[in-house]
Amino acid sequence: MLPFVLDAPRVRLEVPGPADVEAIVTACSDPVVQRFTTVPVPYDRAEARAFLERVVGPGWATGRELTWGIRGPGSSELLGVISWRPRHSDVGFWLAPAARGRGLVTAALHRMCDHAFAEGAEAVRWEGYVGNDASAAVARRCGFTYEGVGPGLHPGRERSGPHPLCWRARLLPGDDRTPRPGWPAVGDDAPGTADPADARGTAVDATDRPPRPEAP
Repeated sequence: MLPFVLDAPRVRLEVPGPADVEAIVTACSDPVVQRFTTVPVPYDRAEARAFLERVVGPGWATGRELTWGIRGPGSSELLGVISWRPRHSDVGFWLAPAARGRGLVTAALHRMCDHAFAEGAEAVRWEGYVGNDASAAVARRCGFTYEGVGPGLHPGRERSGPHPLCWRARLLPGDDRTPRPGWPAVGDDAPGTADPADARGTAVDATDRPPRPEAP
C-alpha cells in the first residue's frame, strides 16, 4: 500500500520521513511520552531512523499499520504521530510537548476514524495505560465509549513481561462523536489533559511489535 494524506481543517496527516528525525527524537525524549509509550529510553537519532525504517515503511507496505505524522495545515513541521492497525482496528498517538493544548490530536483522531470507517471498520479501538489521563481525555472528547480495564493488546517495553494494564474504549460508525458518560475522572479541563502522550502505549516504538502512539 502506498502512503496517502488525510486532510482536515485543523490538521494534515502525512507519512513521517527522514526530514522528521529531529522532531521525532525531541518528542520521544519527553518524559510523558516515555512514561506512556514503549519508545526506547534513551531515545536518539538511531531509534528515530529505526522507527521510520522498521515500523512506518513496512507498516504501509503491508497495510499492517498505517502511520501518519500530525502537521498543521500548510506546514511541514511534525507535531506528533497517529497510527491505525486494521487487524484489531486499534489506534495510537503521541504529541510533542510544544504542540499540546491546541486540540490537534482530537482533530487527528476524528479524521483518522473517518478514514477507518470509510474502509469498512466495524469499530475503532483505543487503549491507554491506566493513569494516562490526557490520552483518555482525547478519546472521550471524540465520543469513544469506555469499556473498562484489562491487559493491553500489546506488550510493554519489556516484551517478555505481562501486558500493561490499560483503560479500553471503542467508537462505532454510528456514534455521534460527543463525550459519553462512564469514563474515569480524567477531566478534559484538568492540567495536563489537553494533548500529551499516548493512547495505547505503542505507536512510536521502533523495537516493539515492530512497534508503534497521544498522549494526546
